[in-house]
Amino acid sequence: MYEDKTLVCKDCGNEFIFTAGEQEFYAEKGFTNEPQRCKACRDARKAASRSERQTYKAVCAACGGEALIPFKPREDRPVYCSECFAKMKEEQF
Repeated sequence: MYEDKTLVCKDCGNEFIFTAGEQEFYAEKGFTNEPQRCKACRDARKAASRSERQTYKAVCAACGGEALIPFKPREDRPVYCSECFAKMKEEQF
């Protein structure tokens, strides 16, 4: 039903294959446009759009060790390091 197509990337100008399987996937999802970028350029574009996540240092409420967390800690809520948080999750179940 579908056959591999050779397309040209609009960013780098290199040719890439739009496989029959990819075409079938696009059709199942209802996508009407073919991809315009090769995988390398798509991946580079995605990586560029992701911002570097800021981390904050905090003291673990359970063991007193240092914890790196992706949110600004508040004084009214305890913060746990990865190991203590995992232990607490295991104990709940």
